[in-house]
Amino acid sequence: MNTKGSIVILCGGGPAPGINTVIGTVAKVFLKDGYRVLGLHQGYKTLFTSSPIFQEIDFRLADDIYKTGGSALQMSRHKPMDEDFKPDFFIRENIKLLVTIGGDDTASTAGRIALYLEKHNIRIQNIHVPKTIDNDLPLPEGQPTFGYHSAKEEGVKLATTVYEDARTSGNWFIVSAMGREAGHLAFGIGAACHYPMIVIPEMFNRTEITMDKIIRLVISSMLKRKVLNIDYGAVIISEGVFHFLSDEEILKTGITFTFDDHGHPELGNVSKAHIFNMLVQQRLRELKIPIKSRPVELGYELRCVRPIGFDLMYCNLLGLGVKVLFDQGHTACMVTSDPVGDIFPLFLKDVADEKGKVKPRLVNIYSQKARMVYEGNIQCIQKQDYEAASVFVSNPVEYDFYEILNWEKPAY
Repeated sequence: MNTKGSIVILCGGGPAPGINTVIGTVAKVFLKDGYRVLGLHQGYKTLFTSSPIFQEIDFRLADDIYKTGGSALQMSRHKPMDEDFKPDFFIRENIKLLVTIGGDDTASTAGRIALYLEKHNIRIQNIHVPKTIDNDLPLPEGQPTFGYHSAKEEGVKLATTVYEDARTSGNWFIVSAMGREAGHLAFGIGAACHYPMIVIPEMFNRTEITMDKIIRLVISSMLKRKVLNIDYGAVIISEGVFHFLSDEEILKTGITFTFDDHGHPELGNVSKAHIFNMLVQQRLRELKIPIKSRPVELGYELRCVRPIGFDLMYCNLLGLGVKVLFDQGHTACMVTSDPVGDIFPLFLKDVADEKGKVKPRLVNIYSQKARMVYEGNIQCIQKQDYEAASVFVSNPVEYDFYEILNWEKPAY
């Protein structure tokens, strides 16, 4: 019989492999210790209403969902305003802990709720489990967000098949990968598959991102492969580049967009791979270079796959870690696990800006890993290729990888 009170679990944002593993582990460890476990549906959407949508989570349900993809708790991107907050649900259900599973928006909202509860002297702990296939939450360097490795694994399978199609058919594919403003997923997939060009927003660290530069990077790889007598290939571009393009730059693409209430193009309604491919094809026709390319989008098909062994174990540790931090009295923090498996808290106030927004973690373009990939795997036009490339274009310097990015040139 329950004597200790209840905990409630909610999931915000989009799906990621391992959510059910976290839910199942958290439920089991708290049930074992005599707590009632509630699962809240639709994220924050109904939490502060008069009728929150929730269900009891027992051992059987927790055990059934543990290894599955998707989320047993319906998710939502709803972000309540501060004035929406009220303590009714927490008091009525005798809640002792709010467990939030999500990305930076979910974490930021959790931080605001924690401040509200503290201000009103309501003793409810809040522990956030960092989740996103984008790998862009500000965890310590090299520590992934759960779901990233499972999504990358599926992305690598698909991207490898796409590359084999390119080789078999003698064509090119323009692949776009999810990632919001960070390029972790595109970089991880592209590097694993030896793609000859990987375009992520972080590589534009010394120049402004423009669609023209992105297209020239793609064609740089195509030209280099022609110089090498290779008539096929694939490039991968992170959708994150769109977060750094102005509305004017996006509208110049000629794509017909719908617009949100603020007059901004609704990018979620359009395939990013289609946009990139269309612009590449237009430029190739202008250059009179007969290369065929096709668009491939990697996104939603990665989010609900069954978690791989890494994420099953990692999410188990994070779920157990929620109980560890709860017992230690921590609140307003993320649960993190280092490579050894030790649990420690990462407090939201330490990773948020002055407005309480959790800052995203970008690819460290200065890392040895990034440098090795871009210097060792990427195939692109460089100074020594100008003469050979002049057979295809009159101005090879415009397609020089290092000139486009304003990067320091290697010793030729």
